Amino acid sequence: MTVTLIKTKAEQTLIGEFAAKAKSLPGDARGRADAMRAFERDGLPHRRVEAWKYTDLRNVLKEAHPIAVGGDATTVTAAAVDLALGELAHIAADRVVFVNGGYRAQLSTLPKGVVVTSMAGFQPGKPLVAAPSDETVIALNQALASDGVAVSITTGQTLARPLMVVMVAAGPHGQFVSVRHRVDVGAGASAQVIEAKVTLKGAASGQLNAVTEVAVGDGAQLQHIQVGLEGETATSLASTLVSLEQSSTYRLFQLTVGTGLARNQAFVRFAGEGAKLDISGLMLGRKRQHCDTTLVIDHAVPNCESRELFKTVLDNEARAVFQGKVIVRPDAQKTDGKQMANALMLSEGAEFDSKPELEIYADDVVCGHGATVAELDHDLMFYLRSRGIPQPEARAMLIDSFAGEALDKVADENVHDALSAIARAWLVATTSHAV
Repeated sequence: MTVTLIKTKAEQTLIGEFAAKAKSLPGDARGRADAMRAFERDGLPHRRVEAWKYTDLRNVLKEAHPIAVGGDATTVTAAAVDLALGELAHIAADRVVFVNGGYRAQLSTLPKGVVVTSMAGFQPGKPLVAAPSDETVIALNQALASDGVAVSITTGQTLARPLMVVMVAAGPHGQFVSVRHRVDVGAGASAQVIEAKVTLKGAASGQLNAVTEVAVGDGAQLQHIQVGLEGETATSLASTLVSLEQSSTYRLFQLTVGTGLARNQAFVRFAGEGAKLDISGLMLGRKRQHCDTTLVIDHAVPNCESRELFKTVLDNEARAVFQGKVIVRPDAQKTDGKQMANALMLSEGAEFDSKPELEIYADDVVCGHGATVAELDHDLMFYLRSRGIPQPEARAMLIDSFAGEALDKVADENVHDALSAIARAWLVATTSHAV
């Protein structure tokens, strides 16, 4: 028996907006229509979809904003972007800036010797990485993507400076923005890419659906930083699809600070032997904010290594989710995989859901996972207070120490310091309201 689900108001809006604006969206019309049909069939993911069990998007996303088509004329200055970036603005980096889903050349500074193109034409050709067929959020992105950046780093090249891709929400009215990025790192190349999602001061918070495809070639290295600073009423859906070739190294760090609803998901496939993966992150939430990190690591070939470390700090009635699934295929012998998720709860009303998974079909592997949930150590608090340290400062010191292990995964000193400053600012605001 086939059950027809009644479309929610948000789903109806997205389907209707696509019908009205499809001709204004650039590129592959047929591919977009096919993707929208998949979304119409399955709708927004909900709690009966196992991977979305703890983030019932169909229930939470009550309304959808009008979709952005990339032609937004909102005036935005470089100074306003810097203000929204905060500490990230001090990093010496080249920039590719998008405002409400459209590329802004006048706000961007492109690196020399690197092929960086806008994807407004949206002719992606063969995907760098295959997306999961049941991910309707990714299908929705394919249907609605208005723009994005394609970065191609040639064989053996090393980027002297990080490349920062900035997605800006601006204007008095919220929009549903979809962008799709591609990063192709050639064999033996080395680069650092930073994705920053921000909302301008005084602007309406938006709804963002971003997909980033990453291919790391033989012996190449990529440090990938993703930072979410959209604001406590924003919705952020970010999907990262990664393919790792022989002897490559990929390091991904995600920092999510105070976003109303954030879902960061990464699908990584080892395509070549000897590749190394390091995924880490820090989730900071308070009030009724919700942050979900979901990872699927597919060890499809032998002799590869994966590491996952995530730290979470929650206050008030905030909720965080960590789902980490590691698959070891039958031929993926000598796999070395470790996973850890730690949460620090600052109030009794906070909630942390952790779901580590191992699917191992090979017998010569070293794999393990762990998860912990704790509150601030009262003995350590007493020790610090007995040394004359006021309670707010003592509390901040302990939280900072807890979060520091994840932040230390960022090797670039300037980027590390900027991310640490953002985290500390959140901690100061949190401890100043603590009882």
